[in-house]
Amino acid sequence: MSKQIGILSGAVTVAAAAAFVVTWSSGFLIAAIATVDASPVTLLVWRFVPLAVILLIIVVLTGAARGIGASDVRRQSLIGLFSQFGYCTAIYAALAAGIATGTVALIDAVQPLVIAMLVGPLLGLRVRGAQWVGLAAGAVGVVFVVQSQLGGSDAHPLVYLLLVVAMGCLIAGTIIQRRSNLQTGVLATLTIHATVTAGALVLLSAATGTLLPPASVSFWIATALAAAFPTLAAYGLYWWLLNRVGITALNALLFLIAPFTAAAGAVLLGESVTAITLLGFLFCGVGVATVLVSEARATRRRPADSGCRRDAAAGSEAEHALGDDDARAGDRHHRAVDLESDEAGTPELRALLDRDR
Repeated sequence: MSKQIGILSGAVTVAAAAAFVVTWSSGFLIAAIATVDASPVTLLVWRFVPLAVILLIIVVLTGAARGIGASDVRRQSLIGLFSQFGYCTAIYAALAAGIATGTVALIDAVQPLVIAMLVGPLLGLRVRGAQWVGLAAGAVGVVFVVQSQLGGSDAHPLVYLLLVVAMGCLIAGTIIQRRSNLQTGVLATLTIHATVTAGALVLLSAATGTLLPPASVSFWIATALAAAFPTLAAYGLYWWLLNRVGITALNALLFLIAPFTAAAGAVLLGESVTAITLLGFLFCGVGVATVLVSEARATRRRPADSGCRRDAAAGSEAEHALGDDDARAGDRHHRAVDLESDEAGTPELRALLDRDR
């Protein structure tokens, strides 16, 4: 009986992982299709405003915001402005300009590499050699993918800078999240992010004259799908899988989104996928895998390092009694292990767990 339960549990996890990749990828595909007949800002504002209203009602009825301080709300609002408003606006603009969906989805694939490189120097953490190797491989892959798309895309080469803006917003949100000790729950966090994003989008759309939605059924279908699948479904699956399989495996799933989106874009939108594109995805995959394996190994060392700390604490009285050089050297060794443990082995923080696509 337990064997059957284990098989069923594994099948549920695999099905959830597949659904996560599909629903997360759908955000890029829906945006590429919907922005053909509507402004990206218009699509975004009518995607977020109804969602924010619904979430606010749910939070009020459930009391999910109870106990959240004003400082946490301010920090989460700032994170939301970067991770949702800034990110989504740049992504939708890039898709509307004609950049291939698979290329845009690479933002998610290579973000763990860039964050691993930047979080270390900015927060005083050690960056391991394997991470630099992974970053180099990922950078080569991105160059290959972008180069393969330049010839078959209507987008001006400078439009690719929008992807840099999107990445910058993700990085800014990650750093703020990493340096904050926020205690807001999932529902409250999503509500704050969606609300500040909706407000910013209303102001932007009013300033640019893109507030009024087009009188077409297809527009409202697209906004409903964008709110349901890449926002709520993918977001919920992300948190469920995070608890189920852990951050390392989940980051690996995030990489699968880029090639899946590229394949779906080729079938649904006629986007080109060349041998150079596939080679680029391969390099990105090697880069992401290198970083994830390095993080997983370092994380496994942390419990052992914690044991060293407990042993050092238990033996401190004896070391003080001995008072010799060997005891003091042992104490210095344990402190060095502590420092290395704190600096290494930190899993790549998906601080934007609550961003949607």
